[in-house]
Amino acid sequence: MSAVLPPHGVHGGHAGDHAHDDHHDHHAPSGWRRWVFATNHKDIGTLYLLFSFTMLMIGGILALCIRAELFQPGLQFFNPELFNQFTTMHGLIMVFGAIMPAFVGFANWMIPLQIGASDMAFARMNNFSFWLLIPAALMLVASFFMPGGAPAAGWTLYAPLTLQMGPSMDAGIFAMHIMGASSIMGSINIIVTILNMRAPGMTLMKMPMFCWTWLITAYLLIAVMPVLAGAITMTLTDRHFGTAFFNPAGGGDPVMYQHIFWFFGHPEVYIMILPAFGIISQIVPAFARKRLFGYASMVYATASIAILSFIVWAHHMFATGMPVTGQLFFMYATMLIAVPTGVKIFNWLATMWRGSMTFETPMLWAVGFIFVFTMGGFTGLMCAMAPIDIQIQDTYYVVAHFHYVLVAGSLFALFAGVYYWGPKWTGVMYSETRGKIHFWGSLIFFNLTFFPMHFLGLAGMPRRYADYPMQFADFNAIASVGAFAFGLMQVYFFFFIVLPMMRGKGEKAAQKPWEAAEGLEWEVPSPAPFHTFEEPPKLDASATKIIA
Repeated sequence: MSAVLPPHGVHGGHAGDHAHDDHHDHHAPSGWRRWVFATNHKDIGTLYLLFSFTMLMIGGILALCIRAELFQPGLQFFNPELFNQFTTMHGLIMVFGAIMPAFVGFANWMIPLQIGASDMAFARMNNFSFWLLIPAALMLVASFFMPGGAPAAGWTLYAPLTLQMGPSMDAGIFAMHIMGASSIMGSINIIVTILNMRAPGMTLMKMPMFCWTWLITAYLLIAVMPVLAGAITMTLTDRHFGTAFFNPAGGGDPVMYQHIFWFFGHPEVYIMILPAFGIISQIVPAFARKRLFGYASMVYATASIAILSFIVWAHHMFATGMPVTGQLFFMYATMLIAVPTGVKIFNWLATMWRGSMTFETPMLWAVGFIFVFTMGGFTGLMCAMAPIDIQIQDTYYVVAHFHYVLVAGSLFALFAGVYYWGPKWTGVMYSETRGKIHFWGSLIFFNLTFFPMHFLGLAGMPRRYADYPMQFADFNAIASVGAFAFGLMQVYFFFFIVLPMMRGKGEKAAQKPWEAAEGLEWEVPSPAPFHTFEEPPKLDASATKIIA
């Protein structure tokens, strides 16, 4: 076996050491250096996941501040300006700090394991792309303490509001640039790893679905993050350098900002859901004890969604005064995206159909995901119809819709992935009872929080308002109670599931805890050793088992 060069300060043993099973330990640095200088994909994956959970908690606290204010009519705790800062920062932190880094953490952990690679292609760049997130996150959170408070223009950062904000807006723009650079580096790393480092015999069409969805997502990220960078840079020059891209007084157009932003923003929605599709596509076959139905159609559907995501951006802008031709085009294009998404839903259902199903916690999350994500998809189809959208634009209906796809979509899939692969990461099984409490609590309280918002929106309650008239009181009270209970379930998850697993407390996990799970990650011991696949493994014909 060829030796992997040990990190600085860690001496590799002599050649004979490589005969031992525990030779991995020779290369593992210890203490704070292991994390600060981490180049191992598993350590960096862990850092991403811990960072994203921290940001989830911060974003969640802001969400609970919003719901506390909306618990009953009248201004209770915060003035409207601070309320707008909470809504803006909640959105930015959840999208760029919680959901996206969590999926990158999964990619770091799982892609090398799933394709039989020794690590990610660019290990030091991997380290850099993670550590960029820390100053960016600190800058975002610190904007609350700057003169005038945090940005309060909504997470979409629309002009002209952004042109009128205090200095925190510049900090926000800088933070988003840094996070965008981190995303682009991570994406390049993922693409190069998947295309160049697969074990011999693993063709692209034999890769696990999670790798496919991430490969496509990485291309999306590289295509659209520079668009966001352009939009916020133009905002910056409008603010400080005398340009007038979005300022009508100088011949600019605020609606142009919306076009540029949503050209990024709509593919971004799929960046946050495609890796979730990948996770669900790994879990459903394992617990239905059947191969994934229609693997090739899943790959093509994922690619179709990615391509179509570039031609639907203006469905966010039906209320801006679009020509009828434009409305019709974006309406039909948006409805078209429902086709490949529907293909995926039917593939999962067909995989479960007449399968020998059991409902361990990962499968519960996966089935919960399919059910609630489908509901979110249907409410999205309604927003796609221009005449209906004019009515519900900027109401709580839209808030309900995108939380159904982002919380019950992305977040539920992330939880499913933690329960499914967690035993492989930590070597410890979680408590099935606690996992089920977390699932049922989250599912019930999620629906209690966001389902009433559909009715609020249909009744005409606008979003981002700190106060509302009496007729909206009951549904808002229900939503606020649900939100606090949902938040508590995630605290429960951390203390009763994540912490015991990280500390190694609990029943030891088998190498393959799920009997019907397929893939190379189940061919290595639990917990996965510090270094895996130092030489490319030899695979069987299906590329799911190692034969030598």
